[in-house]
Amino acid sequence: MSAVADRPVAARRGGSVSPTGHSLTHPPRQGLLLVLPALVFVAVFVLAPLVFAVYMSLTNWPLIGSYRFTGFDNYVGVAQDPVFWKSVGYTVLYTAIVTLPILVLGYVLAVVVRSNRRGSTFFRTVFFLPYVIGLTTLSFLMVLEAQPGSGAVNIVLKALGLTDGTTAWLADGPLATGLIIVMIVWAVSGLTMVLLMGGMQGIPRDVYESAEIDGASWWQRERRITIPLLRPTIAISLVISVIGSLLAFTQFYVLTRGGPGTDTQTVVMYIYQRGFVQLQLGAASALSIVLVVVIGLVTAVQFRLLREKD
Repeated sequence: MSAVADRPVAARRGGSVSPTGHSLTHPPRQGLLLVLPALVFVAVFVLAPLVFAVYMSLTNWPLIGSYRFTGFDNYVGVAQDPVFWKSVGYTVLYTAIVTLPILVLGYVLAVVVRSNRRGSTFFRTVFFLPYVIGLTTLSFLMVLEAQPGSGAVNIVLKALGLTDGTTAWLADGPLATGLIIVMIVWAVSGLTMVLLMGGMQGIPRDVYESAEIDGASWWQRERRITIPLLRPTIAISLVISVIGSLLAFTQFYVLTRGGPGTDTQTVVMYIYQRGFVQLQLGAASALSIVLVVVIGLVTAVQFRLLREKD
C-alpha cells in the first residue's frame, strides 16, 4: 500500500516513476541542462546579432558618429537601387550555372571512390584536397595562374592552340566569371563527393544484389536504386551548394574585386561595399536582412521539392 500511495506523490512533485515504484530523476530537466550550452551559444552569437542587425537596418547607422531612426527608408532604398538588383541578377545567374556541374561532378567522383578497392583512399584524398586548401588560397593561386603570358592557364591554352597566350582573363567580365566557375566546380565538388559517398555506402548491399539477380544493368541500378535512396543527401548537397553560391564573396573579392566596373559584383560584395567602403551600415544591414530572408525561402523551397516521399 505504501508503494502505491507514494506514486501519486512522486508524480505531483514532477518526477517520473519507474514500474517498480521508485522515483526517477526528471528527464526533461536533464535534457534541458544538456542543450543549455548550445542554446546560450545560439542566443549570444546568432539571435542577438540578428536582432541588432534588424535594429540597425531601421537607422542610418554610420560606422563612426551618431545615428537616427529612419524606419523602412533603407528597405525602400534597396528596392530602388539598380546596382543592387544588378548584383542580384549576377549572383542568381552564377548560382544557376555553377550548381548543376558541382552536383554532377561530385556524383561521378563519389561513384568512382565509393568502393573500398585499392587506391580508393588515395583518390578520395586527391579529390577532396582542393576543398581543404580553401577558396582564399586557391583564389590567390588563380590570380597568378591567370596572368597574361606567364600564367599556367594561358600557357596550357596556347599549347592547345586555343588562344595566343595573352588573354587577360580577369579584365573581362564573362571571361573572369567563366574562370571562377571552373575553379569553384573543381574546388567544391570534393565536398559533394564526400556527402554523396557517405549516402551511397549507407545503402544495403542486398538491394544491389537483388537487382543484379533480376538482370538490372549498372545504369538501371543507379537510376532506380542509388539516386532515389540518395534523395535526402542530394537535397542537403544542393542546399549547401546554393547557399554557398548565393553568399559568394571570397573568390570574387580576390580575383576581380567586382570588376571590371560592377560586372562581377555579387550581392555580398555589394553589401561589403555599402557597409565598409561607403560606411553605410544601416543600409548594409537592410541588405543583409533581405538576403537572409531570400536564402531562407530558397532553402525551404528546395527542401520541399526534394523531400523524401513515402
